[in-house]
Amino acid sequence: MEVILREHVDNLGRRGEIVKVADGYARNFLLPRKLALLATAGNKKHVERERKIMETRETEEKGQASALAARLAAVDISISRRTGDTDQLYGSVTGGDIADFLKAKGFEIDRRKLILPEPIKTIGEHNVPLKLHREVTVPLVVKVVKEGGGAAAAAASKTAE
Repeated sequence: MEVILREHVDNLGRRGEIVKVADGYARNFLLPRKLALLATAGNKKHVERERKIMETRETEEKGQASALAARLAAVDISISRRTGDTDQLYGSVTGGDIADFLKAKGFEIDRRKLILPEPIKTIGEHNVPLKLHREVTVPLVVKVVKEGGGAAAAAASKTAE
């Protein structure tokens, strides 16, 4: 069955493409979720109009994401945590902690946009990519320091390593 995709579907295609899929996949998944339309002449015209509108919206969103990325690149992210005698963290720094820090700085960031496969469990600087848009990813440098020690403790831990 041929369908026109209304949204990006992973491993299938992008918005506006005409793809051939199994009848059951189209009938039971794509069509009920409004992810696709049957490939008819009327639907093709309708999707073409939608595509033009979406292209302008996509360009606008990308521009906003690029502007936000430029502002985020200048932010100094420093999170303090309690440590043991061997500089081992009690707990960890998660994506939620980084998102809360950015929220306190005035940036409304969803923690799921942070690409952090596992929580940070060591002191020092860590690179954490933030995916703001499909095509805009900004690398954030997160500094994890000892609680109460601030920058002096971070510098001392770097020299000790």
